[in-house]
Amino acid sequence: MGCVTTSDHPGEPQDSPFGVEPLPRDEAPQFVLPLVARIERAAPPARTDALETAARAVLVLLSDERSLGDGEWARAVRDWQDARIRKVVRRARGAEWRRAGALPGITVTGKSAEVRVFPPVPLDGWPRDLARLQVSGTDLDDPEPPVDADLSAPVLWMSPEVGMSAGKAMAQAGHGAQLAWWELSDTDRAAWRDAGFPLAVRTAAPGRWSHLTTSGLPVVRDAGFTEIAPGSCTVVADHPALR
Repeated sequence: MGCVTTSDHPGEPQDSPFGVEPLPRDEAPQFVLPLVARIERAAPPARTDALETAARAVLVLLSDERSLGDGEWARAVRDWQDARIRKVVRRARGAEWRRAGALPGITVTGKSAEVRVFPPVPLDGWPRDLARLQVSGTDLDDPEPPVDADLSAPVLWMSPEVGMSAGKAMAQAGHGAQLAWWELSDTDRAAWRDAGFPLAVRTAAPGRWSHLTTSGLPVVRDAGFTEIAPGSCTVVADHPALR
């Protein structure tokens, strides 16, 4: 049970931007990746679909040509990845969602969820139309239990031991997707991107979780800024190419 304490396995390097120990990264200017989930009162998305859509949104931004090389977002993405990797999910509806959609970013749509991801911004420099959005209120439910994950495709396994709001869990799923992306070869990245970033997010059974956290797959340890204790293992990124 619980979380392994070693950082010698792939995906959890000694200078992990998700860890809790002081690092040179902490001396760099800090940035955050904003994600906004559309949550209308009359038709909120299913929780699992929202988590999966947020994870795909992170991957879509990381692979977008504007985030690479000399792209218009590339400097912001590099600065963000050179510091602690922070993601914050806010919610919007109606006019708030339309204003968020007018800002530079990418909207990713799931079965019932819509998530817009924006290029990283300074921790204290959010655009006004995003800063005014609420972080709380992203408690979502699944109308029906999710079907079993297809293990031939990537699965982001959530901890059965850590309770999180939907917004927090969406950010953690994004962390897991990002760790998998970093660990993949260029060929495997291209294949995942060309397939549309298929993935599933599921909560692991306690017995599976104990195995996953010691399997050598990328593990997210939360820095403890919000909701949960520092060092908590929250997600294991189980991509077939990393097994």
